[in-house]
Amino acid sequence: MTGEFEYGHGFPPGTNQVRPADHDDQAAARTLAQVTPTPADLVTFYESIGDVTWADVGNGYFLDPAGDVLLRLQEYGVVDVGTDRKAHGLVIGSNGGGLIYVAGRDGTVYRTRTASLDEPELDKVADDLRQFLELLEHSLTRFKTDGDPGYL
Repeated sequence: MTGEFEYGHGFPPGTNQVRPADHDDQAAARTLAQVTPTPADLVTFYESIGDVTWADVGNGYFLDPAGDVLLRLQEYGVVDVGTDRKAHGLVIGSNGGGLIYVAGRDGTVYRTRTASLDEPELDKVADDLRQFLELLEHSLTRFKTDGDPGYL
C-alpha cells in the first residue's frame, strides 16, 4: 500500500504498521487480564501484537497498545456497553475520524457513533476480535484496491 501511496495521494505515507509485542506489551496484557474481565482473545492478541497503526487507510485505523488500554482503564474506568451492570468494555482503539472501538467483556467489538465516551452510543461492529480483525483486513484490501476502506 505504501509503495504507491505518494504517487496516488501527493504526499508521503505516514506510519502504517503492525508492531510486534515487546516484553512491556506482554506484561501489560497480563496485568489487564488480572485487573478486569478481559476477553481471552484480546489478551492473546496483545501477547503477539503491540499495536496496529494504519494512519493512511482512509481516515486511519488504530489499535492501541495494551499499556495504553490499561492506563485508560485506570484513569477512566470501563465503558458501559449496555443496560446490564456487568455489560462493560475496554477502549482498544479508534479510527482517524474520532470514533472509538470498545471490546466488551464477552469479546464483542463496538464502535461509538461520536468521538465522545460521555454516555456513548455504540454500534456492534463484530461478534469478536477475530471478526473485527478480519474487517480491518478487508478495509485495508479495499483501500489498496480502490482507495476506499469502507466504513468500519
